[in-house]
Amino acid sequence: MSGGTNVRAVGIDDLLERVRAGYRRIGAREAHEVALTGEALLVDIRYAALRERDGVIPGALAIERNELEWRLDPQGSHRVPEATGHDLRVVVICNEGYASSLAAASLHQLGLHRATDLVGGFQAWRKEGLPVEDLPVEPAQD
Repeated sequence: MSGGTNVRAVGIDDLLERVRAGYRRIGAREAHEVALTGEALLVDIRYAALRERDGVIPGALAIERNELEWRLDPQGSHRVPEATGHDLRVVVICNEGYASSLAAASLHQLGLHRATDLVGGFQAWRKEGLPVEDLPVEPAQD
């Protein structure tokens, strides 16, 4: 017996279903439109190796997952300039649309009630033929 609190374990599929029920996810084309019109901030939480391998979405802010809450908390001392308030519409993008759901739910807990994520993630964006740029290659140091 563990002696801890009575917390019912949940599988990841159940957890994803629960958090996704708390907001409306959006597709790649809608994400592209709201970014173009300035209605939302696209935030790419993929780690650097994936951004280097697959490219980036032009205009998306790259914030790795482990820094997301610190960078987007409008009240936080480590926030990015784009974190202007709790009403900010954020579209979180991971590689395939799983980690971004958990990240969006976490942003909701911080009061960013308009946070959502991209169904299918970066791979769905690319599959739709939406703009992707290669990261600039750093010149080798002599």
